[in-house]
Amino acid sequence: MSALRMIYLGLAIWGAIHPMYYFISWFNTNGYDIWAMVDAWHVNTAASGLVWDLTIAAITLTVWIIAEVAVRRNWIALIAIPATFCIGVSCGLPLYLFLRTAPVK
Repeated sequence: MSALRMIYLGLAIWGAIHPMYYFISWFNTNGYDIWAMVDAWHVNTAASGLVWDLTIAAITLTVWIIAEVAVRRNWIALIAIPATFCIGVSCGLPLYLFLRTAPVK
């Protein structure tokens, strides 16, 4: 496995674990109410701007993944889409790059 692929994999793992620590901490403090978390994301205009920035990035990544999977037929790369929306762009993007750079068989 190339060094670059290992970096992508490491970033995907970090991008899954690090944000989840904060999400789980928030849920443990505030209860497991996803709508309350969404409300917290929009607590002020700066936070709302960040949410929209990440939402647009996630949608762009999804379009890119679908377009490339349609050409490359690398179906396993589609798992980066739920990773992006269920965990975050910090996991989905490096996960997709890791899957995209797999050696061609």
